[in-house]
Amino acid sequence: MAVKRSFCFDRKFIPLTIRFDHALLFAAQVHRNQDRKKSGIPYLSHLLGVASIVLDYGGDEEMAIAALLHDAVEDHGGRPMLKAIDQMFGAHVAKIVDGCTDSYSEDPKKKESWERRKFRYLRRVRHEDAETRFVSAADKLYNVRAVLRDLRYNGDSAFARFSAPKAKIIWYYRSLVNQYRAGGVTHMLKPLIDDLDRVVTEVEHLSGLLAASPDPHRRLTTRLKARR
Repeated sequence: MAVKRSFCFDRKFIPLTIRFDHALLFAAQVHRNQDRKKSGIPYLSHLLGVASIVLDYGGDEEMAIAALLHDAVEDHGGRPMLKAIDQMFGAHVAKIVDGCTDSYSEDPKKKESWERRKFRYLRRVRHEDAETRFVSAADKLYNVRAVLRDLRYNGDSAFARFSAPKAKIIWYYRSLVNQYRAGGVTHMLKPLIDDLDRVVTEVEHLSGLLAASPDPHRRLTTRLKARR
């Protein structure tokens, strides 16, 4: 009987190139004066964490570079920043970054409301290619793990840094899991989405908001399902 091999330990090692070094330096420069949700934690820690998840789950260098740059457009420059990423790192990286972006405002202080941005992103993300959904899911896995950690130690105050209430935040992550799956689950995507699903479920339980709880945005959920 054939032995099922682990997705983590059967890959050929391919060293990262100087392009990754350049992306890391660029990300550090772009986000140098930014912390994570007013926590005092340098924002680069998040970008490194997402890139680590991408590489750990089997992503290639292009996807890891996109992970380092995935917030540059919505936090630092909008479409001009996306054009700069295209010029420096190529169309493939820029496409993935674009697919992870929910705001193109050149001034991050003038972003649209949380609800408008997240609803629009939910409508589009399942139509993104598998590589883009992979990087997006890696970003969300990092975020939800951070929420779970804070929830364990600080209770509901873990949600105080968000610009939306707890129920909407959790609903958004659950909806993302559903939309990632709706786009098609590849062999590489499955472990990542499954792990994201597990962490979201743990957050739902620990926060007291189970998946079966009343949906705070039932109308939008119904419309999203109707488009599948």
